[in-house]
Amino acid sequence: MHKIDPLASERLSGIVHVGEALNRPECVLCTRAGHWYSADWRGGVAHGLPDGSQRLVLAPVRDGRAMRPNGIALLPGGDFLLADLGETLGGVFRLSRDGELTTVVERIGGSDLPPTNFVTTDSEGRIWFTVSTRRVPRALGYRADCDDGFVAVHDERGTRIVADGLGYTNECVFDASGTTLFVNETFGRRTSRFDVRGDGSLGPRETVTEYGEGMFPDGLAVDERGGLWVTSIVSNRVVSVDPSSGEQTVWLEDAEPAHLADVELAYRQGTMGRPHLDGIRSRVLRNISSLAFGGTDLRTGYLGCLLGGRIAQVRMPVAGLAPVHWRVDG
Repeated sequence: MHKIDPLASERLSGIVHVGEALNRPECVLCTRAGHWYSADWRGGVAHGLPDGSQRLVLAPVRDGRAMRPNGIALLPGGDFLLADLGETLGGVFRLSRDGELTTVVERIGGSDLPPTNFVTTDSEGRIWFTVSTRRVPRALGYRADCDDGFVAVHDERGTRIVADGLGYTNECVFDASGTTLFVNETFGRRTSRFDVRGDGSLGPRETVTEYGEGMFPDGLAVDERGGLWVTSIVSNRVVSVDPSSGEQTVWLEDAEPAHLADVELAYRQGTMGRPHLDGIRSRVLRNISSLAFGGTDLRTGYLGCLLGGRIAQVRMPVAGLAPVHWRVDG
């Protein structure tokens, strides 16, 4: 199903880290001025400054529960959007730099939002977010038959589901034109593609590529040439994908084969659970979950993770596509 770059393991020696004492920095964002931001389960967003210092913007406890940001987005004025991965409830919230929290979306189609995985914006100012599964607990969605994830959009027309029946929906990203949305389906083991219509609706799902053993696609980024870069949890892989052919190349990997085999068996038997995500065996990477292109030339990869307290950096072979928030500084 994929090729393996012969240097995939050797590249681990070139990894450096930024950030300290972060709590589950699952999602990472970068800007042209050298700032980085990560989701943080202390209840807000960690902010790394160009001088190496670090801040934490915390959201207030709301209705007796603290925010558990999984995905984050950066708005033009500098505020953040948080996708709340609560125990049983989710939503999308806006967090100002001084810690003021306001609700963007908590209900859809007359029902409370389940735990919400990821949030992003497009060049039109629309807010897009994903829910991985409606199953409770969410670990019941770590199955090949999971097909109740969705993508939703929020704009002046309201909030609506625009793609449903997905296999544990995770990160999504737009191509350079903004007319194609790529979506990772983690336990469906595929990356999908949708045409984006002018009214914010999506065309039918198309499969870009399907993954085999050891691949659980989570994070997703686009490079300046239109190529896709996918991070896989458990196997600690960064995989390049040609969206035209679906060809996959494992560019970076940090995994123990015996452990991957154990997880693979649990996945096939329908018994995969949190211990398989939390008990990884690796040398350097701590269950990588996202990739953001940063640096002055957009060729430094910042790798978010589920288990570490820092963010790994690795030099990429190609520059990334500048995200819509790239010029938001400070």
